[in-house]
Amino acid sequence: MSSPAPTHLFDTVILGAGAAGLFCAAQAGQRGLKVLLIDHAAKVAEKIRISGGGRSNFTNRDLDVRQPHKHFVGQNPQFCRSALSRFGPADFVALVDKHGIAYHEKHKGQLFADHSAEDIIAMLMAECRAGQVTHWQPCAISGVTALDADAQGNRFQVSTAQGTVHCRHLVIATGGLSIPKIGASDLGYRLAQQFGLALVPRVPGLVPMTFDGSAWAPYAQLAGLALPVVIGTGSKKSRMTFNEDLLFTHRGLSGPAILQISSYWTPGTPIDINLVPDIDVAAHLMAAKQQSRKLIVNELAGLVPARLADAWVAQDADLQRPVAEASDKALQRLAERLTRWELTPTGTEGYKKAEVTVGGVDTKELSQQTMEAKQVPGLYCIGEVLDITGWLGGYNFQWAWASAAACAAAMAESPLLDATQDT
Repeated sequence: MSSPAPTHLFDTVILGAGAAGLFCAAQAGQRGLKVLLIDHAAKVAEKIRISGGGRSNFTNRDLDVRQPHKHFVGQNPQFCRSALSRFGPADFVALVDKHGIAYHEKHKGQLFADHSAEDIIAMLMAECRAGQVTHWQPCAISGVTALDADAQGNRFQVSTAQGTVHCRHLVIATGGLSIPKIGASDLGYRLAQQFGLALVPRVPGLVPMTFDGSAWAPYAQLAGLALPVVIGTGSKKSRMTFNEDLLFTHRGLSGPAILQISSYWTPGTPIDINLVPDIDVAAHLMAAKQQSRKLIVNELAGLVPARLADAWVAQDADLQRPVAEASDKALQRLAERLTRWELTPTGTEGYKKAEVTVGGVDTKELSQQTMEAKQVPGLYCIGEVLDITGWLGGYNFQWAWASAAACAAAMAESPLLDATQDT
């Protein structure tokens, strides 16, 4: 009769080897905790690997830690203030510098690795090795159960493909639902619910928008066209606007402008776009009427890309003539539509194209100083699994680093588990 498989003992088990999980494991290990990092996916840190066009937009210098609501979405963006104030962009940059990784600022405070996102991943793996982190990947997780705390303080049992693990601290760093092809799953949300933590409804964030096929037909031919715009949605106190680039696609709109506004958009409501943000279009067209012999479409091509001008004019017979022959009313209508093009998306491209998940574990359930569940001692949630979503441009990674650092510091301040590798 075979003897039962040994139970592995660790101070901390971290579920998820993405940005938050890797950094938390490294920080906790280097603070003296015995850490096990587990992930079911074949590759480590795939979101880091594919981010920033393969160069990883790893943080943003413009982040104002005193006003997180400026760059983060959620029911309570202020929740992330404590963690961000203790581990900000400069702290992560210092680590990048320590590892000799060259980087550059693209624009708006966005920092990218000069060479490859692989440099950032290699750095995090080296930091984990420095913390003597045990790493099981790929390793399936079949279940997690709470234990009556034993003499050593173990509170959780994790059942995995490599055996049973007992630990004091359990960290949910499993990320969100976005990009399932690289391993995203709902494990973190299921575990949160299992332990009684409330969830805020989840929707795709930083995601392209789609439009009705027939209504979009005049613009489908513009796929690949990009231009700078001002985009907005909502009204009064809920209104948000962004100055970013817009990209036309076969099914709708994308580009930084759409990705940013998508995190604030409510299904069924319109978005509005100023296609010519830096010009008084009405004044330009009225002046052209007095002195130009060009067709309206040619005048328009001086303000927006020619392909867009063609598509725009093709939809209105009043505009298919020389500008000098157009009525003032038609030119005013054209100016108004160009500067406030209002349209209602049919939906989004969903989690398969979304960069993040908006919503998640309700921050009311956690301590903002430690990331620990208020009603479940030893249980922590960090990174994207929480109802904290950053803007495009490195903010989500910075939240991963900051929440991970806060969690690791808190775990290290609790009594250590005196355990051997296997008993």
